[in-house]
Amino acid sequence: MLRRSRIRLAVIGGICGTLALAANVRPASAQTDEPSLPLHLTAFAVNMSGVGPAMAGTVDITIERWSTSGEHDTLLDVLVQKGSEKLLSTLQGIKPRAGFLNAPGELAWNIYYARWQPGEDGGYRVIFATDRPISFWEARANPRSREYEFMLCEIHLGRNGVGEGKLATLAKVSYDKKQKRIEIENYGTEPVRLTEVKITGR
Repeated sequence: MLRRSRIRLAVIGGICGTLALAANVRPASAQTDEPSLPLHLTAFAVNMSGVGPAMAGTVDITIERWSTSGEHDTLLDVLVQKGSEKLLSTLQGIKPRAGFLNAPGELAWNIYYARWQPGEDGGYRVIFATDRPISFWEARANPRSREYEFMLCEIHLGRNGVGEGKLATLAKVSYDKKQKRIEIENYGTEPVRLTEVKITGR
């Protein structure tokens, strides 16, 4: 049985808030220049999560637009009031998409939610959320991994456009009404590491 671990990632922006579980991530300060769009990123992904084979390879990420404050608030309200199942369908219903990601030999996968925040070092963070591909075996066998329906990512880029990040490929999002906080649970022992993240296609 794989050990599940709770990971504190600054992911899905307005849906989950920051690492400190602040539930209201707002647009970045007007004093910081917004990253130019489309934003094309490449990263070297290392899967040490314990889910599937330990692999490494290139991942391409393209952000086409930043999610609006209205989308931000809707997703947060849905999670708090109706739970993660409704959150997933609401996320999937966002149009147009915020971007896409793909790896060599794989079909591109839509990103439905993306935000950015300024960093203290003059760079910025990119955070995004989407659903995840469900394999034929998962759809048929309905294992416990089916409960982990989200793909969540945080990337930190320095002022020079180079950085690193984390990608939770099987994540579950819930809201603890007693503690009044959003929780993220990763199916693997740790998120996929993204290294050598670079802006491309300038």
